Amino acid sequence: MKHSYPPLSEERLVEQLRQRNEQAFHQLYDQYSPALYGVVCRIVREEEIARDVLQDAFVKIWRNIGSYDASKGRLFTWLLNIARNTAIDSLRTSHPAESIQNGDNVVYTIDRQVHTTQPNPDHMDVSDKVGQLKPERQELIDLVYFKGYTHEEAADLLGLPLGTVKTRVRAALQDLKKIFKR
Repeated sequence: MKHSYPPLSEERLVEQLRQRNEQAFHQLYDQYSPALYGVVCRIVREEEIARDVLQDAFVKIWRNIGSYDASKGRLFTWLLNIARNTAIDSLRTSHPAESIQNGDNVVYTIDRQVHTTQPNPDHMDVSDKVGQLKPERQELIDLVYFKGYTHEEAADLLGLPLGTVKTRVRAALQDLKKIFKR
């Protein structure tokens, strides 16, 4: 059920959530649940489980809103990570033998499924900015930030030393900071 309220800026919404304002939580849910539900559905592949996972994700969001740091990224990205991780945890819990047999390949498969969908408008200008980076830095930002790979996993996948990956990611983030300031 949609609620009627004046729209809040992202900054104000977070502020209200930190003050435990239920109206702000309803706005957050109404605004972001459809996109998060779509991601969760693609991961768990069952609507009933997806609804439960989404509910669990929003409980985690409510409890942990104090840890959101706008300087580290957009609110949607933070919400998406919580929903995605909650869905992956649910999948691992409901299919432990598969998770143990396949190890992290389950997560890689999920990542590829999630990231082959239509682009999210919240990431569109970020993707444009990432496109301004050197190709090797673009590839690492894509793996680490858009697909959720760890530095170690990206290093293994690309056949690069871990130190090189970390250096390139750090340099890419510094470049992005300059690009966003322009």
